[in-house]
Amino acid sequence: MSAVIERYGTALAGLALIVFFLFTAPNFATPANLINVLKDTSFLAILALGFALAFTIAELDLSIAEIASLAAVVTGWLVYKQYDPFVAVAAGLLVGAALGAFNGFGVTVLRVPSLIVTLGTAAIARGLAFAITQGVAFVGRWPTSFTGLARGTTFGVPNLVLWLALATIFAYILLKWTRIGAHMIATGEADEAARLAGVATARMKRIGLLLSGLFAGVAAVLLAANLSSAAPNMAGDYFLYAIAAVLLGMTMFEPGRPNVGGTVFAALVLKVLGNGLVLLGAAYYVQDMVLGVIIIGSVAFSAGFVKKAAFKI
Repeated sequence: MSAVIERYGTALAGLALIVFFLFTAPNFATPANLINVLKDTSFLAILALGFALAFTIAELDLSIAEIASLAAVVTGWLVYKQYDPFVAVAAGLLVGAALGAFNGFGVTVLRVPSLIVTLGTAAIARGLAFAITQGVAFVGRWPTSFTGLARGTTFGVPNLVLWLALATIFAYILLKWTRIGAHMIATGEADEAARLAGVATARMKRIGLLLSGLFAGVAAVLLAANLSSAAPNMAGDYFLYAIAAVLLGMTMFEPGRPNVGGTVFAALVLKVLGNGLVLLGAAYYVQDMVLGVIIIGSVAFSAGFVKKAAFKI
């Protein structure tokens, strides 16, 4: 029984929270509100999945929000200048992947701790984003072939939900069913032992950080398409929530380990919590205080399951 509570207790608490808001928060249960919660969850969950992949190889990526903002700015600038939307999307994804690869280079070749490298990358990306925009957001009537990526539907299902499903499936298959995923997990849990067993641990770290940047690029493209705008700090508000989603996700399904299912469900719970509090009339700062409690509580809960430090600084 205790094992069930350890694996699913947090998830059950999250479901209870959703049920609570269904009966108490005005307009929470309306289809329009529930769809909006799912759409908002998509940006956060995709960003958090990237952070979880970096966390899997025991590295921190503190640059995800700034990478996402820069990728959105590059994408938005190209759309604003009427380049083909395909080129704009490819450029946004390339920016994310390139900065993720740079983080991997810094960690494995320059041997700088990921905490430092990603902080430096965050500063560079933020500076580039402001340099490109001069502090002014790109806003306009952008082509539906671009905005439809986020605002459209496919067979009645919002495209944002479908993109999240694809990202989730990709991350799950990678970690559960591929050799690279197994090697990434081994690298994160026992770096030296994995290296002695023949795992190319440096390569796994580069892959994990590259994917973290790429997922930030995906979230950025979708965010820009949904808002029809691009600003130099547009993803900044997602940073703490993405970390909280990964940490909260580590308290369920696979306690003590970053996991795909836990991360996505935790992102949904966080968005439900924020939406429910707003509808109940709670002050905006209450969300920040609750978020802080969740982060501290999640780490305290997960610490009991982690035999090795989850990351190095």
